[in-house]
Amino acid sequence: MVVAGTDLTGRVLAHRYRLRRVLGTGAGGRVYLADDVDLRRRVAVKVLHEALAEDAVFLRRFRSEAQVAASLHHPHVMAVYDWGEDGVPFMVMELLAGGSLRALLDRGDRLELAQAAALGIDVCAALDYAHGRGVIHRDVKPANLLFDEHGTVRVADFGIARALAAASSTEPHDTLAGTARYAAPEQGRPGTLDGRTDLYGLALVLVEAVTGEVPGTGDTALGTLAVRARGRVEVPEALGPLRPVLERSLRPEPAARYPTAGAMAEALRAVAARLPAPVPLRLPGLGDGLDPHPTQVRHEPLRIFDQEAAPAGVRVRPAPPSRPDRTRRFVATAVATGVLAALALTVYVVTRPPAGPPVAVPNRLGLSEAEAQQVANRAGLLTAVRRVQADDPAGFVTAQEPPPGAFAGRGGTVRLLLSTGPAPVALPEVVGRPVAEAAAALAQAGWVAVEGPRRYHEQIPAGAVVATEPARRAPPGETVRLIVSDGPRPVPVPDVAGRSFEEAQAVLAARGFPAERVEEFSDTVAAGRVIRTDPAGGRETQPGRTVRVVVSRGPDVVMVPDLRARTIDEASALAQQVGLQVSVSGSYSPGRRVRAQAPDPGTTVRRNSVVTIFF
Repeated sequence: MVVAGTDLTGRVLAHRYRLRRVLGTGAGGRVYLADDVDLRRRVAVKVLHEALAEDAVFLRRFRSEAQVAASLHHPHVMAVYDWGEDGVPFMVMELLAGGSLRALLDRGDRLELAQAAALGIDVCAALDYAHGRGVIHRDVKPANLLFDEHGTVRVADFGIARALAAASSTEPHDTLAGTARYAAPEQGRPGTLDGRTDLYGLALVLVEAVTGEVPGTGDTALGTLAVRARGRVEVPEALGPLRPVLERSLRPEPAARYPTAGAMAEALRAVAARLPAPVPLRLPGLGDGLDPHPTQVRHEPLRIFDQEAAPAGVRVRPAPPSRPDRTRRFVATAVATGVLAALALTVYVVTRPPAGPPVAVPNRLGLSEAEAQQVANRAGLLTAVRRVQADDPAGFVTAQEPPPGAFAGRGGTVRLLLSTGPAPVALPEVVGRPVAEAAAALAQAGWVAVEGPRRYHEQIPAGAVVATEPARRAPPGETVRLIVSDGPRPVPVPDVAGRSFEEAQAVLAARGFPAERVEEFSDTVAAGRVIRTDPAGGRETQPGRTVRVVVSRGPDVVMVPDLRARTIDEASALAQQVGLQVSVSGSYSPGRRVRAQAPDPGTTVRRNSVVTIFF
């Protein structure tokens, strides 16, 4: 039984991985610098707690999650090469010589705003890639953000948090360690987590990277979750233009955060565009004794163990037999051997493929074709590409031969499998459904729906989906455009001015327009005839729209009443009652009555005309 609680330096796991020294220890286990004695490359091996080897639930989950983690190929996801159980569970990962963000912060360094934004964008890219494959990290923290020797960040330990959650006990009870410091409120409640949980953890990491403090913490793990569940975590003013992005990501309810890691990345890019270019990070590295260029060819011999000193499981290479004494050879045999050797050498020189000194094959998994070509050129290697359908995003390397870390002659060829994306599958039937309903159906089935161009359609009402692009099938996770109906194509309203209402109604009905009668006075259009329509004749509108038909009531006229023999007050009131104005002519004194008027009583005049009264 291998004991994970003790230092395993010098031991060999699975007859292959020789542990050289401890790189770090965490709640889940211990990480070693190791040699892969089969492929002759340096790797990192994470040996998990010895108690986990007896936990059947954990082991089942570990095997499943390790397989998923090994399938992730992305420039910002740490590559998992192998996993297994040799007394304890272990995982074999790429060795990242730049160290972790945790080590950088523990050294006392703090990130500038531009550096934090750039780091957040890269981590969001890794999370968006993993979330698109249904993998939630659950434990985004500085110790899981590692850097290669060029300062490129990688997210580590995908799947480990979920596997450890299945174990009966991996941490001291009720301590503020590991996951709890960077946990979202929903991680303390029953229910299913999604990618928005990782965005909460990333926001906490970015605040700590700039200020050195993790906001919203309590005295215990449960206390921390309670603090964060009660309200929004305050983001310090030191975060400047990053504050709005982080405040949204730290809202207690997942629905109030960014919907995806890609959306959070876009928000960070908008902030980064207003900041100066970030300066390179001062990487902490992995400590003394580590080659800063672990993938370069070293001209030192691989260590060979003797039979007694070899660790368990290591195959010992037998020493070559001693050379025979040349003095015993006959001269003729020596001459013949020399001639044959010269001939064989000549044939080899003429027929061998061109190749220089051996070089380590770089890791190109998860890179685009152009990026993979650049990496190959720098290493002095050629590339042969074959395109295959895979679950990886289209245009990214999904496999390579020889594998990363193996040796090939300079000028040799590395064969790459380039993903053309997942195989397309049938889309849900959304034609004829309202846009919001169609988008929800596609999102539930795993596609991203966006509203595309609009077009007229005679049968499908406005606001409903006419078609999708792609039409019937699309790879899972791809963006699907919704073509939306604007209803039937507009047609011109017929001009019915001057017609009777009945005639106008018949003409409009023949074109598909219901008519609504509205009347008003007109000095120019005879009573009973159409003055105009709304919409106006000649204007285009949707068929089926009701057209208001304005019909003339003729001029607005009134009959002049008889104002004679009335007082001035009586005459004025009666005139105003029928819509006329009164003007007084002649000498007037109180109590006198109207003697005459103009126009005469019974005359038809326009409304608001003036009637003159005489006393």
